[in-house]
Amino acid sequence: MRLLLDAFWRAAAYCLHPRVIVLSLLPLLLSAGLVVALGYLFWEGAVDGVRTTLQRWELLTAFFDWLDAYGGQGLRALLAPMIVVALALPVIVVVSLLLVATLMTPALVRLVARRRFATLACKRGASFATALGWSLLSTLVAAMALVVTLPLWLVPPLVLVLPPLIWGWLTYRVMSYDVLAEHASADERRALLREHRWPLLGIGVVSGYLGAAPSLIWALGAVTLIFAPLIVIVSIWLYTLVFAFAALWFAHYALAALAEWRTRPSEGGGAASAPVLPPSQSPSLPRRASPAADGEPAVVPAEPSNATAA
Repeated sequence: MRLLLDAFWRAAAYCLHPRVIVLSLLPLLLSAGLVVALGYLFWEGAVDGVRTTLQRWELLTAFFDWLDAYGGQGLRALLAPMIVVALALPVIVVVSLLLVATLMTPALVRLVARRRFATLACKRGASFATALGWSLLSTLVAAMALVVTLPLWLVPPLVLVLPPLIWGWLTYRVMSYDVLAEHASADERRALLREHRWPLLGIGVVSGYLGAAPSLIWALGAVTLIFAPLIVIVSIWLYTLVFAFAALWFAHYALAALAEWRTRPSEGGGAASAPVLPPSQSPSLPRRASPAADGEPAVVPAEPSNATAA
């Protein structure tokens, strides 16, 4: 808990660092440009496809007729764009997380290490390709979990629990691996992830709930669809800041845990024990001469003196 709280306030303070703010602009520009380009190319086709699919369902047709009878014609026009936005939000979150993990996390880890852990040796237990593969595999598992649990989102309590938990698990898997990739060896990384699994998962879950906060902007109503391009960019920027804070939190916690790990005597970081020598190499006691039977001086072990100073 001490490491957890200490890393939290340090990460919050580092978010105000000018270098962190500048680093957050690159993922923002890339993800915002990608979303705007895809929206320009596929927005109308996606909305028309969803609207056509909804009109084919007899149950929804009866529901829309009931709404039209009570003056709810506007909901029919808003439902398809809202569904497209709801389906696009998980993609935006995943893209933002991967961009932050790839472009920002290594620089943030170096910033934390230079300012707090300048003497911490870099053992480079994972390469860039290995870390990228780990992130993509974790993202695939999280995407499958989202698809499997999607029907449960219709239950009001679960929609507030399942998505943040999935985002938290994904953040924990990606960030904890990336922040230890350069400084820890493979054995150290596995041991630390096993020993600190629950605190790291807790950081990921809290980050997952923070990452779900920008999605609340879309709950303002139909006005969000009017300003959708601007709101998308603002949401991406908020996602980037949240994941940058998460990366700093993981970096402060994991590097502090690694530094403590290396100071443990059992892990080779403490005082080394004296080597045990074989009998043939063990030092002998001082020896003194004594008369032998043939007149030659013999050498016998000297007895320790028990005399005390007068």
